[in-house]
Amino acid sequence: MAKSKVNLVDEGFRVSLVETAFFDGKFEIPHIDAPDKIIIPSGMVPFSIRERSQNKKDFVCFYENDINFREILTDTEDYVDELKQYPGVITPDCSLYLDAPLCVQIADIYLNRAVGYYLQSQGVYVIPNIRWGDERTYTSDFLGEKVAFQGVDKHSIVSIGTYGQIKSAESKRYFREGLEAMLYELEPEVVLVYGSMPEKIFGGLENRAKFIQYSDWMTRKYMVDVLIAK
Repeated sequence: MAKSKVNLVDEGFRVSLVETAFFDGKFEIPHIDAPDKIIIPSGMVPFSIRERSQNKKDFVCFYENDINFREILTDTEDYVDELKQYPGVITPDCSLYLDAPLCVQIADIYLNRAVGYYLQSQGVYVIPNIRWGDERTYTSDFLGEKVAFQGVDKHSIVSIGTYGQIKSAESKRYFREGLEAMLYELEPEVVLVYGSMPEKIFGGLENRAKFIQYSDWMTRKYMVDVLIAK
């Protein structure tokens, strides 16, 4: 009896998660439907420390080092029941490094949507995290489409993260340009922001959507500790 063949590329891209998905664009990015009702998270907790969420009231997010949420990409099915105990989930913030090959940047966008689609199909409330890399991902000049925004409905709710993403002058420029492109392309009603909202990046965009800022977990914990100490 011949041994069954395992396509490691298919397995790595978790194609089993999107067997029933609709796909957007020439790269066939899995589509996540806008929720029927916009729910604003009361807070966000990173996946790796989700047990610290008091009474599981926070949305689970992935604004942390990729290694800390590797299992949600490789073993998504194993976490569905647990994640249903929280109000919702922000899709994985897979790193789109500016110096990464374009194929890798596109692959990270795909994985973001693939996991989000699957969790949504299993009854988890999902808010898409939007992340872009260099200008090839958030303009149509190179690819003919803005791949960073594929797989997401317009006029709904999205989430972005600045935590750890705007350290250099170059990263600040790319973030501002990508943010403007996202607002133009998706026209979201609500934009959740995990991390700081510096004027240099967000200035002049206040009327483009309802922005809601969330402190990163370490800052939030520090603020709580200070209040307790008083």
